[in-house]
Amino acid sequence: MKLAALRLFVHDLATARRFYESMLGLRLQVDGAARGFCTFDLSGVTLVVESVAPEANEDEQSLVGRFTGVSFAVADIQIAWRQLQAGGVYFSGAPERQAWGGWLATFEDPAGNQLQIVQNPA
Repeated sequence: MKLAALRLFVHDLATARRFYESMLGLRLQVDGAARGFCTFDLSGVTLVVESVAPEANEDEQSLVGRFTGVSFAVADIQIAWRQLQAGGVYFSGAPERQAWGGWLATFEDPAGNQLQIVQNPA
């Protein structure tokens, strides 16, 4: 098996698209805003950002604004953290060294979804 796609859920698709495209620098693949989604290319994996309507049921609403488990690999976490922070990305704290030897820093998209940047050990 091969990972094909990751799905994130938001309330405001236009704001999310600007965040992922402009602030994180991801390449827009498909603008399906009329159908409630957009996709970004993550080097062979597709990031699908989907809109959850205000009138959606509680189960669907709970998909927005949570820890996603999604991590973006960076070569130098300190540089990436400073650059993203300077660009307006909100981080819950500075990068932290992990017991397994790498570094992690958690940030939020405009919908409150928590994602991470990771620097793997050398």
